[in-house]
Amino acid sequence: MGAGAGFSGDRIEPAVELAEKGELDFLVFECLAERTIALAQLARMNDPDAGFDPMLERRMRAVLPACAARGTRIISNMGAANPLAAARKLRQIADRLGLGNLRIAAVTGDDVIDAVIDGDFILDETGAPARALGDRLISANAYIGVSSIVSALQAGADVVLTGRASDPAMFLAPLVHSFGWTMDDWDRLGRGTLVGHLLECAGQITGGYFADPGYKDIPDLARLGFPLAEIAKDGDAVITKPTGTGGQVTRATCTEQLLYEIHDPSRYLQPDVVADFSRVTLTEDGPDRIRVSGGAGAPRTGMLKVSVGYDDGWLGEGQISYAGPGAEARGRLAIELLRERLATNGPALRETRGELIGVDAILGQGGVQGCSPREVRVRFAARCATQADAARIGEEVESLYLNGPSGGGGATRSIRRMLGVASTLIPEELVKTRVQMVES
Repeated sequence: MGAGAGFSGDRIEPAVELAEKGELDFLVFECLAERTIALAQLARMNDPDAGFDPMLERRMRAVLPACAARGTRIISNMGAANPLAAARKLRQIADRLGLGNLRIAAVTGDDVIDAVIDGDFILDETGAPARALGDRLISANAYIGVSSIVSALQAGADVVLTGRASDPAMFLAPLVHSFGWTMDDWDRLGRGTLVGHLLECAGQITGGYFADPGYKDIPDLARLGFPLAEIAKDGDAVITKPTGTGGQVTRATCTEQLLYEIHDPSRYLQPDVVADFSRVTLTEDGPDRIRVSGGAGAPRTGMLKVSVGYDDGWLGEGQISYAGPGAEARGRLAIELLRERLATNGPALRETRGELIGVDAILGQGGVQGCSPREVRVRFAARCATQADAARIGEEVESLYLNGPSGGGGATRSIRRMLGVASTLIPEELVKTRVQMVES
């Protein structure tokens, strides 16, 4: 089983290498994040035939011929806010490629906005009921488990497109289907979840995101290969990558991915199982081969996480550069001027942020110790109630050309709608999923 993507904008070429050289039974594309699903819901509001991953066509055109020729089945959450429309689009793509016999399934039912509006589900981040967002509420999608994906595979689907499925569940489902695991075999489900967690970020486990020159050097990173796993019936696995690709699979890359986005390694809460990674062992099994064992599991909680997207106003932003002697002082003066002018003559602002990129934008005040930077990039942003208010921010930054410190250049401005993301929990029985086959 291979990982063809770890996020919506991931590279396509490594997935093609997996499809052509990986000798895969399954190729999984993980392309959703919390904000991505809310953006997809916005797209669907504007166009009922939209709302799925914008790179669906490019990815599938690239890998479908090789996967169809080799019998590799595909699972992906590229359906996003509209899995059925995604499946219909893929049906068109497959037919144009001469793959009319390809069986395509859409898994729907993760959209639970009606249940959230009708219920009293508390947002973790604010302590307020989700329904209190009122008209600002845009989306509510539950992280579903394996059951509907397994059903689609059992029905003969060659491609399964879901919405907001749990990331590891997309990898666990083909193992449940292939090995006939029961849904109360907690240790095997825990091991399958472990495999899914290790693979879900694709190139991250083969050296991408891991690389740090002089500390953690990775060979041939430009040709980074994506990972695949060889999984035994008991759930133990070997993580590797296609021969001849760049990157590296080591105990260190696997350890970093094992701990990535994990709060408690002994209780990794998933829709199908509470996975236990606390006794996992990683052993070398040859070059770029790490054997993974020791995963376990416990009964699931019966609750599903729900990602809630809501309208959070507009962001206005402007940037301008200063260079040469006194660049930092001129940049700080520019920020002071913007704050004063907007406070006096500007719109009401919910929140502002002024920073010097490369000096204090990430690590905060203090600047570059022991030296004065030769160039700085001012970024000033504000959260606003309306689009018109947000446009004022960039206008003020651009006005610094002739109304601010000397030597400003390269001014840019932008506005964008802001999406807030929060989370809550919902009983699994309130989430009703469905499998729909899309035929030629």
